[in-house]
Amino acid sequence: MDEKTILGVRNLSVAFDGEEVLAGISFDVSRGDVVAIVGPNGAGKSVLLKTLLGLLPYKGNIRWANDAKVGHVPQRFQIEKSLPLTVGEFFLLHRGRFILDRKRSEGRIREALRMVEVPESNIDERLGTLSGGQLQRILIAWALFDKPNILLFDEPTAGIDIGGEHTIYNLLHELQDRFGITIIMVSHELNIVYRYATSVICLDKKMVCSGPPREVLTPEALAQLYGEPAYYHHAHDAAEIAKSV
Repeated sequence: MDEKTILGVRNLSVAFDGEEVLAGISFDVSRGDVVAIVGPNGAGKSVLLKTLLGLLPYKGNIRWANDAKVGHVPQRFQIEKSLPLTVGEFFLLHRGRFILDRKRSEGRIREALRMVEVPESNIDERLGTLSGGQLQRILIAWALFDKPNILLFDEPTAGIDIGGEHTIYNLLHELQDRFGITIIMVSHELNIVYRYATSVICLDKKMVCSGPPREVLTPEALAQLYGEPAYYHHAHDAAEIAKSV
């Protein structure tokens, strides 16, 4: 693996109860890339992300660069409105470690909030009172707390309205520009893929295509991924988006 590569995956396979969910997946991720994982429901997108995080058993090879430091934002994070936990207290529980010295940690917490454009005053807000977009920013800040150089997202705008979606993706794009963070994200929105991704991994349990979105998201690849009639919807979206970016 060369110095520009932060992740190399070779012949990756994952099976549950003898049924293969992913088979023969191979790809490389370069430093600073924004990689989108796309495919139909049940294609294995979230399984791939969880496997990269070391949460699932697999066959094959996953090799991270020696300096790779991974942050993760989950797909959904349900919070009870009555939960008596503030944003600041949530960060004190970071990665299962209760940080007793809040004064020493508060500066880092405020720094993480500033990075995602959350008012520092929110440090004392209860998590349950935050909107979906605010909570997602807090989760991104949480993922940034240990200063990773690669972030993994499983549909980072799930449950957020369209206006909020673009705000979150603009934020991710800005973080990538400012800090050179490598991003790997599951997305079902072709408009997001075209606007923000430098490369795409197309999955339907096996690798269907990979490379720059404009080059590999061909009508043939979309038809293979999404079938009929969904193919027409995605192909039309792809054509319109390609004209605008």
